[in-house]
Amino acid sequence: MGGAAAIAVADDAAVATDSAQQQVNRQAQQPLNNAPVWRGVRSGAAHSTQATGREAGVLIQSAGETWRQIRNGPITLIGGLLLILVPIAIALFYGLKGPLKLHGQPTGKLVQRFSSWERAIHWSTAIAFVVLAVTGVLLLFGKHILIPVIGHAGFAWFATIAKNVHNIVGPLFIFCVACMFIVFVRDNIWHGIDWEWLKKAPQVLSGKAHVPSGKYNAAEKGWFWGGVALLGLVVGASGLILNFPNFEQTRFTMQIANIVHGVGALLFVAASLGHIYMGTIGTEGAYKAMRTGYVDETWAKEHHELWLNEVKS
Repeated sequence: MGGAAAIAVADDAAVATDSAQQQVNRQAQQPLNNAPVWRGVRSGAAHSTQATGREAGVLIQSAGETWRQIRNGPITLIGGLLLILVPIAIALFYGLKGPLKLHGQPTGKLVQRFSSWERAIHWSTAIAFVVLAVTGVLLLFGKHILIPVIGHAGFAWFATIAKNVHNIVGPLFIFCVACMFIVFVRDNIWHGIDWEWLKKAPQVLSGKAHVPSGKYNAAEKGWFWGGVALLGLVVGASGLILNFPNFEQTRFTMQIANIVHGVGALLFVAASLGHIYMGTIGTEGAYKAMRTGYVDETWAKEHHELWLNEVKS
């Protein structure tokens, strides 16, 4: 037993000696290729370099691996589930409840709901949003969905085009959102009646209850403030940081901006599906209102009675 232990100790000593000798030999042949050097490289400390710019002296930033795991892990998984479950929930709601139809007969009298300028801003923002959503989803999920179908080379072309389109349309979308906020904010101020609408939201959305509202109801105001204003600001600010890295952002700043941008964009797209549903097949006459700018008086009375009274007074 004692002899076996002695042999084991001797073997360990031999291995340690061999390892040390290998380190010495590597140091002689490749002076900078050894464990101490690589520990220093991975430490994140800045060293001497001819390159200029912030963090130019940092060869490896270990936090980049953490960012990669977050982006390719929770963001991709949870975000993908969100973009699948929300349409399913909307489809189930539509299948069970159907569209929100008028109770009364149309009068034939039209009321202007949106001006040409308001519709131009809305559709410009909507088109830019859809382009960004499609290209963003392609960049985030494309390697999981498209590479098995079109291969790496084909996806590389799609991803390059999507990235450039995304970068160009992004600033245009920010401008459109700013214009939309300025034009629509006045009618989206919260009032006491909006709380009453929220309390009865399930009954209102299923057509079983009626709560008078102004030009926009509580759900529409929620989309304006939570979606257009808040999430628009989040994805806009983080997008600019990513779009213009020449303002000496650090890698950590870019990583945080990318995570914030991804989470904000996924929430924005998911919320927009509800808005798109209610503005098209979910509410009878809603799409026509934004397409032509006019609604029937019956529609205005059943959906936005307080606003109709203001228009007629």
